[in-house]
Amino acid sequence: MHDKKELCEKITSLYPEIGECGIDVEVDFDSEKKCWIVDLKKDTHELTHHLESLDANACMDGKQCVSLGMEIAQLKKNIMGDQF
Repeated sequence: MHDKKELCEKITSLYPEIGECGIDVEVDFDSEKKCWIVDLKKDTHELTHHLESLDANACMDGKQCVSLGMEIAQLKKNIMGDQF
């Protein structure tokens, strides 16, 4: 099991656009659901993603978390749309 700081750092290293957008990232483990909760926020936009342990392990092994990556892309698109 990974700790939340490690996982958060790995997510931001795999998806550097998070930092470029100034999105706040929080990661916590939900022991009831047995998955990681990744919370992304920027201004009025917020996205909560449930990251299964297998996906979290793939992230930690240096592989991109595909479902999380799609959610990040959608959040970024929403944020960019507000800037025009």
